[in-house]
Amino acid sequence: MRNWLLFLYHRLKEQLWAKPVAICVLAVAGVFVAKAADQLAFALAAPDVTLESVETLLKVIAASMLVMAIFAVGSMVSAYASASNNATPRAFPLVIADDVSQNALTAFIGAFIFSIVALFALQNGYYGQAGRFTLLLLTFVVFAVVILTFVWWVDRIARLGRLGTAIEKVESATAAALKRRRRTPRLGGSTVGSRDGHALAIFCESIGYVQHVKVPALQALAEELDVRIEVAALPGTFASPARPLAYVTGDALDPSDIGPQISCAFVIGGNRTFEDDPRFGLVVLSEIASRALSPGINDSGTAIGVIGSLVRLLVLWSQPIDNDESVELEFDRVAIPELSLGDMFDDAFTVISRDGAGAVEVALRLQKAFEALASVANTETREVSLHYARMAVARAEKALELEEDRKAVRKAGRFALID
Repeated sequence: MRNWLLFLYHRLKEQLWAKPVAICVLAVAGVFVAKAADQLAFALAAPDVTLESVETLLKVIAASMLVMAIFAVGSMVSAYASASNNATPRAFPLVIADDVSQNALTAFIGAFIFSIVALFALQNGYYGQAGRFTLLLLTFVVFAVVILTFVWWVDRIARLGRLGTAIEKVESATAAALKRRRRTPRLGGSTVGSRDGHALAIFCESIGYVQHVKVPALQALAEELDVRIEVAALPGTFASPARPLAYVTGDALDPSDIGPQISCAFVIGGNRTFEDDPRFGLVVLSEIASRALSPGINDSGTAIGVIGSLVRLLVLWSQPIDNDESVELEFDRVAIPELSLGDMFDDAFTVISRDGAGAVEVALRLQKAFEALASVANTETREVSLHYARMAVARAEKALELEEDRKAVRKAGRFALID
């Protein structure tokens, strides 16, 4: 349930309307809170604030906040477009979910709604002496929040459209997904064993990417029907009517009955997401490096920076798990496969190795990256690193024209060639 709520939370963060709607409700509530002050014991002791002074301040806020909200939307759209063009459209959900930008737009719209509703109530004699004073205090608070938010937002919006910011956001989201998967490498399920030859394959009618698997729902269904379920489509898998989502082992299974129930536990959408799909972040980073290496851009520095990000992420994944990080088996009737390290290396480095084979600086940095990963105290990581290092050397030898460059790459990859 916790993972499902986290998934819904991240989907809601990608919607620009969510926070403004919530703050509008709070703004209207704040106007009525001020009225409640007239009913309290200190109502007669409250300073007598003139209606005109409060009204003037509210008019200033109302006039300026609408302009600020329109300006904020224009600036955010420009930054989003810049991030998508400079990095990759796949990073757009992370950019649009930026908290500072959303909070700024929320503050401007909320202040506008607050001032309009408060003006209407004030001009219709809704407040007494204590109510006007309380409204004035709330107005000062709103004004201060808007000023602080604006200063913070200007600093963020100036950097939001930069390529470096997009890379940082993708790396951060991928690192968070990897940490969650490290704690539950099988999403809380059991290890996948040999499959029964009579296992029933479950297909779906939808076409798209698996975004989330409701493992608790599968466990409850398996206990109810006394069956075992093996998940065949992890988050990030492209689902189609020809590819099984899961396999069910049990007695007297009715496909027409159990199939739809299991399919409902798989959330399928048109795009991959970062939260439950750590490999997607590696793909997006690799895509950013590939675009930087295209002939029209030819930005080797960005590709080298991305390689550094990928090394950090894969080292994080390869580190041993502490006892306090690991999670015990939660769902004994649901078997779920672990992520393949070879697939993760393929997502991260194959495209860069191909597109950067003709750039000696990229080829050399790749060898240094593989050497660093091979030094991790993990046998599987070392073997996979050596394999991809040899592939990168082979590609570079075919793409590089100068023998000196080829020698430099072979020398850098010597750790893999003589192993």
